Amino acid sequence: EPAGAGPSAEATAPAPVSAADAARETRIPVKGVRKATAAAMVNSAFTAPHVTEFVTVDVTRTMRLVQDLKKDPDLSGLRVNPLLLVAKAFLVAIRRHPEVNATWDEENQEIVQKGYVNLGVAAATPRGLIVPNIKDAGTRTLPELAAELGELVSTAREGKTTPAAMQGGTVTITNVGVFGVDTGTPILNPGESAILAFGQVREQPWVHKGKVKPRQITTLGLSFDHRMVDGALGSQVLADVAAVLERPKRLMTWT
Repeated sequence: EPAGAGPSAEATAPAPVSAADAARETRIPVKGVRKATAAAMVNSAFTAPHVTEFVTVDVTRTMRLVQDLKKDPDLSGLRVNPLLLVAKAFLVAIRRHPEVNATWDEENQEIVQKGYVNLGVAAATPRGLIVPNIKDAGTRTLPELAAELGELVSTAREGKTTPAAMQGGTVTITNVGVFGVDTGTPILNPGESAILAFGQVREQPWVHKGKVKPRQITTLGLSFDHRMVDGALGSQVLADVAAVLERPKRLMTWT
């Protein structure tokens, strides 16, 4: 084999199995949404140099605020949950650090900074993983954001998400906490600069005001494209999200 050549077909083919083992296997054709997702994730993982950072944060005040907002007449009938405030915190962090909201133009060798935020939300559906996004999410009030998040989730579960809803995203949130895990190292949605993983909120012992107390704790993970976002910028964005969730009154003082 010539030097520098790729692996042969024999080397990349699945190892042969016995007839008895083959009878106990199920082959599932990869097509549709799952095939497109697989191709996009491979392209993203091996094109954009990913960096992932983590922070563990006390979100007790945010969880209390969620309960208060559920009783607010302005949010009556809307889906109010921790993800809503995580989304709002992420949008606040992006407003404070707009350079994180960008894409890489390989052909022109340019970084394209976006003056708008189309916020993607990863959704697991029977057809596979999809990432619809809320257009101009940074301009939405909290009730508007709650309404659009609710619509996005409902539409995805019903399998009615349109191709347009999955195009043009700039950053994404993936709520891995709904699966009972603490965090993850998310792969960027192709063409986007950052993706935030929101882990499960757990009651844990935590030092609060000098004393160990039971508090609501979660872990956030932020993956970003290191061609556009250096470690300092990524850290600032993640720290801002954590700071808002720790003290949600910053939603008012920082906007």
